[in-house]
Amino acid sequence: MVVDEPAGEAHLASVLERPCAEVAAALRELSAEYTAQGRGFDLRLVAGGWRFYSRAACAPAVDRFVLDGRQARLTQAALETLAVVAYRQPVSRSRVSAVRGVNCDGVMRTLVQRGLVEEAGSEPETGAILYRTTNYFLERMGLRGLDELPELAPFLPEVDDVEAESLEGTMIAEAVAAAAVQAADGSGEAGRAAPDR
Repeated sequence: MVVDEPAGEAHLASVLERPCAEVAAALRELSAEYTAQGRGFDLRLVAGGWRFYSRAACAPAVDRFVLDGRQARLTQAALETLAVVAYRQPVSRSRVSAVRGVNCDGVMRTLVQRGLVEEAGSEPETGAILYRTTNYFLERMGLRGLDELPELAPFLPEVDDVEAESLEGTMIAEAVAAAAVQAADGSGEAGRAAPDR
C-alpha cells in the first residue's frame, strides 16, 4: 500500500530477508485468502510484481471516494492508438497513423504524458522515434505481460468482406481497440477497480 508500482517477489524477499520461494508462496496464499474471504481489496500479480487493488464489486464506492466526480477516461481515439501500440510495438507514430488512418501525434503525446506509452529508441532506416507500452499500461490493464493480450483474430473481419486497401486502415484499428476493451473488461481494471494508494 506504500509503493507506487507493483513490488517484485525478489525485492520483497530481499527486504524481508527471506527466501524468494517462501515470499512467493506467501503472496499467492494471501491473494487466495483475500479472495476466499471476499475482502474489499485484492492482492494481484501484475506487470512483474504484486500490488493491492480494490475488488471490482467495491469499485463504484472507491471511484466516488477517489475521483469525486473527476473521471479521466481515455477517448476512443486514445484507446485505438494505445491498442495499435500494444499490438505492434515498438512502432513509430507514422506507422500508428497509417494503421488508424488519421494523424495521431496529439493522441501519442497524451498517452506519453499519462505514462501508458514511452519512447523505445529509434528506427535505424528513418530515425523515427519508436514507442512501446509501459509497465503502468500492463498494471492498469491487469496483465502480467504482453503475451496476455487477447488474440486479434476474432475481431478481424472476413477477408472476403473487406477490400484489400482497407486492411491497413480503420477496420484493423477498430479490431485492435475491441481486443483492448475486451482485455480491460476481462481483468476488471479499466474504469472499474482503482489501485489503492
